[in-house]
Amino acid sequence: MKLKSNVLLIAIIAATGGLLFGFDTGVISGALPFLKQYWHLSDASIEWITTTVLIGAVIGAVSSGKLSDIIGRKKMIIINAIIFTVGAIGCAYAPNVEVLIAMRIIIGIAIGITSYVVPMYISEISPAQLRGRLAGSTA
Repeated sequence: MKLKSNVLLIAIIAATGGLLFGFDTGVISGALPFLKQYWHLSDASIEWITTTVLIGAVIGAVSSGKLSDIIGRKKMIIINAIIFTVGAIGCAYAPNVEVLIAMRIIIGIAIGITSYVVPMYISEISPAQLRGRLAGSTA
C-alpha cells in the first residue's frame, strides 16, 4: 500500500497543471472587464488576450514530446512549473497589453506541455491496475 499512496500523491501533484489551466481561464474571464476599462482595450485586444493562451498551448504540446524524450518527463514537469510561474508573475505585473499577451502565450506553452507530459508521466509511474484512473485524473 505504501507504493500506491506515493504514486497517488505524485499523480495529484503532477495533475495540478490541469487545475492551473482551469484557474487561468476563470481568472482571466473575471479580469477582462477591469482590464478593458483600465487600458481602454478594443474588442480585438480582448480577443487576443483570451486566445493567445491557446496559441501557446499548441506550441507547448507540439514541442514537448521530443523535449520530454530528451530530458525526461519529471524534469520537463519541473521546468514547466517554472514556465507557469514566470507566466503568472509576468501577467500579474504586465505594464501594458503587449506584455500581458506575451505572458499569456508563455502560460499557454506551459498548458500545452502539461497536457502532453503529465498524463504520460502518470501512466509511466502508475501500477497497471491504477494506470487508467490516475492518468485520467489529469483531464
